[in-house]
Amino acid sequence: MSENARVTKAAGVVGAATFLSRIFGFVRDVVIAWFFGAGLSSDAFFVAFRIPNLLRRLFAEGSLSIAFIPVFTEYLTHHGKEEAFHLARSAMRLLSIILVITAVLGVLLAPLIILMIAPGFTDSPEKYSLTVLLTRIMFPYIFFICLVALCMGILNVLGHFAAPALAPVCLNIAIIFSAFFISPYMADPVTGLAIGVLIGGALQLTLQLPFLIRKGFYFWEKAVIFHPGVKKIGILMLPAIFGASVYQLNILVGTLLASLLPEGSVSYLYYADRLVQFPLGIFAIATATAVLPSLSRQAAAKDFDALGNTFAHAMKLVFFITVPSMAGLIVLREPIVALLFKRGAFGADAARLTADALLCYSIGLWAFSAVRIVVSTFYSLQDTKTPMQMAVVSVVANIVLGIILMGPLAHGGLALATSLASMLNLGLLVWTLKRRLGSLDWKNILESVCKSAACSVMMGAVVWGVASLIMPPGDRTLFNLFSGIAASIIVGIVSYSFFSFLFKSRELEKVLTLIAKKRP
Repeated sequence: MSENARVTKAAGVVGAATFLSRIFGFVRDVVIAWFFGAGLSSDAFFVAFRIPNLLRRLFAEGSLSIAFIPVFTEYLTHHGKEEAFHLARSAMRLLSIILVITAVLGVLLAPLIILMIAPGFTDSPEKYSLTVLLTRIMFPYIFFICLVALCMGILNVLGHFAAPALAPVCLNIAIIFSAFFISPYMADPVTGLAIGVLIGGALQLTLQLPFLIRKGFYFWEKAVIFHPGVKKIGILMLPAIFGASVYQLNILVGTLLASLLPEGSVSYLYYADRLVQFPLGIFAIATATAVLPSLSRQAAAKDFDALGNTFAHAMKLVFFITVPSMAGLIVLREPIVALLFKRGAFGADAARLTADALLCYSIGLWAFSAVRIVVSTFYSLQDTKTPMQMAVVSVVANIVLGIILMGPLAHGGLALATSLASMLNLGLLVWTLKRRLGSLDWKNILESVCKSAACSVMMGAVVWGVASLIMPPGDRTLFNLFSGIAASIIVGIVSYSFFSFLFKSRELEKVLTLIAKKRP
């Protein structure tokens, strides 16, 4: 199997597992919206939950895996499986010690943490104290999720992608379970959701262990705590924490500024971000997860021509899928928000304001997605400093733009600032990568992107026309929304495929070939 075929297949596995996770994630959000709406309790939970969620994306989808995979691959390539496993066990032991200390400090410093990320909450003592309590309950989640990230790195390099990608399903199921069976028995029902987060973390880690054992990795075997490779991982990881998480840091900045806006603003941004995370997780993060081991193998072998070819393949694949997803979200944003959230305590005004935020986030989906691939390429080269430097510029730009735009556009301006900052980050990363590695088939990538963009515009026009006919504005029933959105998505997929066929898109051919191979 060629490296590009390996990446496409792995991306399909991770994408399918992530799709299932996102479905359960939306069920989770629907349940939370039903019981808690967009008010004091939901704002408190989402700010507190932003911390373990940020830690998940920083480590499970970010710095820990990104720093570990290239070094683990290097040891596997040059020193053999036994020494690579020795390195992994050492990293697991040292990380466990650090995580226990971090969790204790997080619980003790929760009031200061909330003061930093949501200063506006201090105006409401009730909201502030509730957010602190929820943070203290959920902070130990960092112990589980960081170990899950390490397990993910080991399994991905060894060619197994399914179990790590399915781990978030356990978290979502645990939160849904807690909403129905723990929250009703709590003095403050929202604390039940926080307990569910902890249960979910334990389940996520438990899921990885049988697959590690099947691959021959026995975590109970002896290993030194300070392995030479662990130091190398640590050196790479420190700047990677910032560089790999620029999107999440920008979202955190948005949460901080939104706490200064009218009540509910934090929730509108949260729900809109959840919708953007659907295509971002299924396609961009899945492809970045799949491509990093391949890029790391090529970098370890000093095969930069192959690395450039794999990079171009991943970029074209991501744009081929995320650009039409962006067009679909923009056109169908209002009915999608209404279908998923408009019920119970989540009324028409909340749905409209969430749709506004979704529009502004969707504009940057292509940039959010491409950044993941470019950053993975830098990390395969064991360069974590460059993404960190560009991330600093992006975060500063996001803060400035957020302050400027939140006046005229309220929470929508914060979402738009995140999109613009991500576009800036992508531009700087691409410019630097081109200077370092020279031509990476940029002409071919640009040609593919232009085809995907043109097909997406035409698809968007078709979907808008169909949606206007079958879902006219006014009182829409749940059935009308569901059937209308489903029909619009099907029309979008068919029309985009048709236009891509007319434009002779090679990415369409590759995706169809992969689907054909999966058929019995």
